[in-house]
Amino acid sequence: MRPNKTKRKNYVRQSSKKVYLPTATRKNQYISVGFPLTDAFLAEYADVDTCYHEFSKLVYQVAEKHELFNVHVIATDKLPMVRFHSESYCLSTEEQLRFFYNPAHHEANRLHSIAGHRAKKLKIVFLATGTELRSNSATFHANVQKFLAEIKPLLPVKDIKIKVRDHQHISYDFFAKNKGIKETYGYKLRAVDNRYKRRECNLPEDVSALNYVTVSIPVGRRIKKQLLSENMTNFGPSYQNVADKFIAATKNSQLFRVAMVANGKLPLVRNSKFERLNNTAEFQMVGFDPNADAPAPILHWDDQKLVEAIRFVIVAGKNDSNDEGFGRFMNQVEDAVRSFTNEFDIDKEHIDVILRFHQHLSYKA
Repeated sequence: MRPNKTKRKNYVRQSSKKVYLPTATRKNQYISVGFPLTDAFLAEYADVDTCYHEFSKLVYQVAEKHELFNVHVIATDKLPMVRFHSESYCLSTEEQLRFFYNPAHHEANRLHSIAGHRAKKLKIVFLATGTELRSNSATFHANVQKFLAEIKPLLPVKDIKIKVRDHQHISYDFFAKNKGIKETYGYKLRAVDNRYKRRECNLPEDVSALNYVTVSIPVGRRIKKQLLSENMTNFGPSYQNVADKFIAATKNSQLFRVAMVANGKLPLVRNSKFERLNNTAEFQMVGFDPNADAPAPILHWDDQKLVEAIRFVIVAGKNDSNDEGFGRFMNQVEDAVRSFTNEFDIDKEHIDVILRFHQHLSYKA
């Protein structure tokens, strides 16, 4: 019997809504709540250090009531970065606080401050805990909203302008199968605001959302041999060669919002429609308007610097964030990365090429 073409087409259409990722895929979610540390706020305390300690004590008490068990108060103006790890620890750089933890096992209440230093902002970071982070993401966000509703009247200054940022990402090694991890799981990656509405977690109307993928390719010994000639000091042509291959691969997969960073900095993706972009010593700001159909590729590299890793960004557009989710977008990304990496001799059994799908939303509370 010949297969039913209609059924086959429906199967293909349904399967394109999902992306099949390794069972070893990691998930993270964290929510930051921040507001300016004004003179009026600080005046209610004996000094800046007392302010930090009394404020953090209040934060932990209210957070406990709303089942928020991994909470950090940041008074250093450093940007939090969160990653999965079997051990729990925090690394500090000049501009970052890097949190490593396992949501299934680790809880914490910690104040990050510098004695006598007055921060520009006070920031609270809530790290999600538990085993089913994506299934419980709406509940986690709703608990943070309840936390805000309770703590606002208890603050010494009323009507503080608070910014809420919700960060979710899943990450995996693109070459997991080459390392023996054969099993996959189908993900239907719906937009965050749609997921929250279905779980009765209400968001303001003026929410800014941004969804994108980052890809990190280590510049190891084998890659160096392919890209560089002996005694090379100008790496610009090599980076241009990589950029050309990346742009060609993404265009073939109908992906037009892309960036490449090879200057030693970490790409920080922002919605250029709403935010001003300023580069720093550690961050390369990459600005995209998701409503722009085909902006020019954003390319940053240092001709005189051979980096340890080349980083790529692929941003989802408005048409990707519908009810079918981002499964189709991620399948396009995987096709592009597969085509791009096939241009190089990569030791797939030992080198990790990490793909990280980010879903961010932010609003004023």
